[in-house]
Amino acid sequence: MKLAHSAAALALFATAAVAQTAGAQTSDWRTPDPQNVLVVETNKGRIIAELNPQAAPAHIERVRELVHANFYDGLTFFRVIDSFMAQTGDPKNTGAGGSDKPDLKAEFTFRRATDVTLGASAKVGSNETGFLGALPVTSQPTALAVMTADRKVAAWGNFCPGVLGMARAGDPDSANSQFFFMRQHYPSLDKTYTAFGRVLSGLDVVRAIKAGEPVPDPQDKMISVRLLADLPADKRPAIQVMDTRGPAFAALVAKRRAEVGPSFTNCDVEIPVQVK
Repeated sequence: MKLAHSAAALALFATAAVAQTAGAQTSDWRTPDPQNVLVVETNKGRIIAELNPQAAPAHIERVRELVHANFYDGLTFFRVIDSFMAQTGDPKNTGAGGSDKPDLKAEFTFRRATDVTLGASAKVGSNETGFLGALPVTSQPTALAVMTADRKVAAWGNFCPGVLGMARAGDPDSANSQFFFMRQHYPSLDKTYTAFGRVLSGLDVVRAIKAGEPVPDPQDKMISVRLLADLPADKRPAIQVMDTRGPAFAALVAKRRAEVGPSFTNCDVEIPVQVK
């Protein structure tokens, strides 16, 4: 599959985006809910990701439950495709295992109310694209809500670099404990897998994980996975994320759109993050 934009190009943009935040105001930043932040310590470095309960509430509940049980500690990245994703979360470290909990019903799409504003929204064909927190999403136009029973429209996460997706078998409702970090943009996963969060910091770590299908020994692994809220205060990183609904982010997206041209998608945008 041909990738729309190289990892090197996105990395260069990420560096530039961080540099542009110097003039951002305090109001342009938000502090993520520590109950929705995963801190993943790997042998390659730290990955910090934000979960998005609006997009996939049942999957977030499952991930939190397994994290609290230390289920993910020590599990390997057993299937890693360089231009695709890094998969983990299997106690057998083979792709054949899962937790002892029941499989999950798919949350490939979610219902978006008309008062749920997408950050840096834009029209793409008949749909809208933008950001729900840190998660890049596509949505039916809110004008359609007047024709639906619940007065909401369908929306779904886009599998951009850094997005977290839940792995499954052929049955759409077979996700359990395995998940993956996107290394590159892979739009064919949209609406066919559940997107439930996005990496805030550590995409370079995700891309440094040893590739293979299966991965040759020794495999890279998650040493520990914790919610930010559960870390001791003296070990808890302070995280600030640029608010995707604010004017500074809108200006950043407009600049990036002009740089990329007609092929621009919301996957071309790195959200500035400060971790201390």
